[in-house]
Amino acid sequence: MKLSVSWRASAAAVVAAATLLTSGSIAGAAPEDAVEAAAAPDIPVANVKAHLTQLQSIATANGGNRAHGRPGYKASLDYVKAKLDAAGYTTAIQQFTSSGRTGYNLIADWPGGDTNQVVMAGSHLDSVSSGPGINDNGSGSSAVLETALAVSRAGYQPTKHLRFAWWGAEELGLVGSRYYVNNLSSANRAKITGYLNFDMIGSPNPGYFVYDDDPAIEKTFKDYYAGLGVATEIETEGDGRSDHAPFKSAGVPVGGLFTGASRTKTAAQVTKWGGTAGQSFDRCYHSSCDTTSNINDTALNRNSDAVAYAVWELSQ
Repeated sequence: MKLSVSWRASAAAVVAAATLLTSGSIAGAAPEDAVEAAAAPDIPVANVKAHLTQLQSIATANGGNRAHGRPGYKASLDYVKAKLDAAGYTTAIQQFTSSGRTGYNLIADWPGGDTNQVVMAGSHLDSVSSGPGINDNGSGSSAVLETALAVSRAGYQPTKHLRFAWWGAEELGLVGSRYYVNNLSSANRAKITGYLNFDMIGSPNPGYFVYDDDPAIEKTFKDYYAGLGVATEIETEGDGRSDHAPFKSAGVPVGGLFTGASRTKTAAQVTKWGGTAGQSFDRCYHSSCDTTSNINDTALNRNSDAVAYAVWELSQ
């Protein structure tokens, strides 16, 4: 998650990718017959943590970070893309320039579904330059990746078209996601029925915060957590500070989850969620200690399942 201003002073493949990125959709192969509603699978937290371990290793091998324009970012993108390609996704890399460095977005479409109704889930893949960015935002990136892989494992055939995205240069001001939205035609932006954003969902002293942007998406997440008997609060700390903002500005319904950054957890919140009062939700926010040790497994597990729950519920 970026700091707000107030917080810090084969040719065919190329053609297919270009068409995907500029049109906002790919040719679908959805079955014409209606399908029965399917339940979302459980997302194994061990799989999500395995992705985090890989991202940590990438950062360690590349100067300690996965920041925009640095080798660690491109290596992270290559890791995610290889997983998606092997799972049967149509992937495309979108290139842009920011601060004199080349950045990349990764877009992955699951074949099938109505391409006039697109459900997107995304997260930023870059870290700050001061650390490996495992909670911010390896957590969201890994949960979205594992959800995408679960779609493939299940052979899921939703009514709507599914698209997943990993954004570059979020930490420089939502650069990658804004570039993507700005390069969609108004007609193709209108095809996106919902964008779900996941930025920091494994904070070590976690809260359970739900975006209050689109009511239907908000209700989906709240229903999931109500089923667990876990109270939620409206997300305010990161409001407008992550990759949902460009989509919202373009009129796309948005929603998402967050477990907190540098704000302090209150005693009342400890009563709801446990943890430590008077301490930040993430003491390692934007720091070198944002490593694989900086993750709360329970929060990561719950939120990873919530990602899948929302993807399934909103795409049927």
